[in-house]
Amino acid sequence: MCTAAACTAGDLYFGRTLDYDCAYGEEIVVTPRGYALELGGPAPLKSRWAMIGMAHVAAQTPGGPAWPLYYEAANEKGLCIAGLNLAASAAYAAPLPGRENIAPWQLIPWLLGQCASLAEARGPLARLNLIDAPFSPALPTARLHWLIADKTGAVVLESTAAGLKLYENPVGVLTNEPPFDQQLILLAGYRQLTAGPPETRFAPGLTLPEYSRGMGAIGLPGDLSSPSRFARAAFVKLNSVWGETEQDKVGQFFHILGAVEQPRGCCRLENGCQEITLYTCCCNAGRGVYYYTTYGNRQITAVDMHRADLDGPALTRYAPVASEQIRWQN
Repeated sequence: MCTAAACTAGDLYFGRTLDYDCAYGEEIVVTPRGYALELGGPAPLKSRWAMIGMAHVAAQTPGGPAWPLYYEAANEKGLCIAGLNLAASAAYAAPLPGRENIAPWQLIPWLLGQCASLAEARGPLARLNLIDAPFSPALPTARLHWLIADKTGAVVLESTAAGLKLYENPVGVLTNEPPFDQQLILLAGYRQLTAGPPETRFAPGLTLPEYSRGMGAIGLPGDLSSPSRFARAAFVKLNSVWGETEQDKVGQFFHILGAVEQPRGCCRLENGCQEITLYTCCCNAGRGVYYYTTYGNRQITAVDMHRADLDGPALTRYAPVASEQIRWQN
């Protein structure tokens, strides 16, 4: 399972954890301007804007064009999107005339390739129809919902049996099940939490000792379920105090998502595998810098999309640094 967050601290910092039991050979991928995106129509959509994110690169047919199957990405204009599992509730439709019939695996490059802002994205999203069309027999359709954000705010896109909906997201956080509107309702159960010293409200006239710092957060859930991660990430994000430098802000973002990371052994699956946080990322959307850590490498690594050829003909791909990088001090 996964957690995504959008934080504005001068620039927009956008990222997520990718929590799963296995990897699919994902890479940091830069898609250049003008890259042809085959969407099944009479002509390919040529990406107007370059983008960077984590993706599994594959071809639908042997020798065919390489497709970046993005997990999350940001384009050069600062629009960001991340897909997270919604395995039980997601439902897709059949193609409809007069609509933008897009498969889930096409959504991220389709949106980021043509839209420079969240305001601009609302038009294409209003015409969107998410269809149940797998990438290939080996890669069936993933059941997802998406966090979309820029510096002005965040929304959640969901396709369920009730249809396609776009929710305003006032907390800028997304996890998995249940659907987003229900997650907000569940969040109301934690309205008594505070980052400061709590008041005694147990009973009138009763004085109770404050025996530890941090007691205002008593009741904040610590388990790894989706609703608990949503509450924990939202509380940490919305109460965060940001530093002044880029290093401070990037570090703070990783601390926010560190509150929901999954160590090996704490989420055991029925197949005997262990779900872990395969990677955590943070993109400075204004500067086009993609920062990440992996489960085996806690040192932050950065990729600057503007150091790639943004007008070239091909994808630029970087293999994640997977082994621990330790800086010796003596």
